[in-house]
Amino acid sequence: MGDGPDPLIEKIAQASSFNKRVTLIRGVPEAFGKAQHQSIYAAIAEAVYVGDLAPDFGYVHWRDEYELPAIEGAYAEAIMATDGFTKVSVAHLEAAIASYPAALRIFRLLLGLTAQEFAATTSIVAEKEKKVALSVSSVKSLEAGKFPKKGAASIAALTIDAVLNGHLFPGVEGDVRSKITKPDTLNGWDTVRKFATEGVPLPTFLHQRHYGGAFRQLLDATSGKRGDLLEGFVSAVFDEHKIKFVQTGAHNQKAIEEQFGLTVKPAPDFLVYDNSGTLRAILECKHANDGGTARDKAARFSALRSEASRLGGVPVFAVLAGLGWRRTADTLGPVVRDTDGRVFTAKTLSTILTVDPFPSLLNDA
Repeated sequence: MGDGPDPLIEKIAQASSFNKRVTLIRGVPEAFGKAQHQSIYAAIAEAVYVGDLAPDFGYVHWRDEYELPAIEGAYAEAIMATDGFTKVSVAHLEAAIASYPAALRIFRLLLGLTAQEFAATTSIVAEKEKKVALSVSSVKSLEAGKFPKKGAASIAALTIDAVLNGHLFPGVEGDVRSKITKPDTLNGWDTVRKFATEGVPLPTFLHQRHYGGAFRQLLDATSGKRGDLLEGFVSAVFDEHKIKFVQTGAHNQKAIEEQFGLTVKPAPDFLVYDNSGTLRAILECKHANDGGTARDKAARFSALRSEASRLGGVPVFAVLAGLGWRRTADTLGPVVRDTDGRVFTAKTLSTILTVDPFPSLLNDA
């Protein structure tokens, strides 16, 4: 490629229309030897597309259950029911949960377990104690303040006691450690009481954030919403301009296969068709905030390109979000290749309507 930017890449970056850009990108295989393709597509991705990948890591999809007052209320009940974490025998814990079920959330958080993990842990204890384990819905019901069914407070108390006192998940050799070997539970209830009385030092609080990740639980719990957000943008644009499309899901995979002759599984996120019902475009949305995830998701577009070729050369479109796509050599570059440059973000999505076949579909609307 020489020391300066390749003339073709400059032409692609300065193309007067998106369709001209697509035409120029389609010429890459003829203009360069196969050994150069990866670097060329990566350079195109860097020059043309990376700048539109706006960071979304400054925001989270919120849920009311993560508001501070819910924790403060449950914490006050846990403190009151255990006399400042001094009465923490199994009997005391059972009485506390029976009278103040929302306090279970505090005990669970002390163990460092999610609701799903706590429910699974109760099944281990229940098998040993010949009791009935808690389901995830039962855990969430208790933490919402609903009074427990018979036996629920007992198995919850036995589980809390077994974990916090190190009986259930004892220390093991190697580079793993029990979740209770963290500052607030390092010495069991003694350190719980110490932190409850003296407060958590800011360095310790930040240390927890360092290994737990700020908003990590919430990000994991709402990961689907980030993908749904992209699909929502696409469907809104298509609806507004009366573009005919099918948005796919688990419910309509078979019908889509029969209607359009698709064999790729799962079906692409969006299938665009004309008045005659002929498939005119394939569109896939992908969100990735790290390079490894983006690399894995990039492979999907190679499969879609093969399917599109089998169907007669239907154009493939990508709508991307997340910083993972900024890694161009093995993530964004291959997507540019497999879509002939039909790559969009939330920022540039409105321009998709200028790219073939959408202008003709707008005329049919």
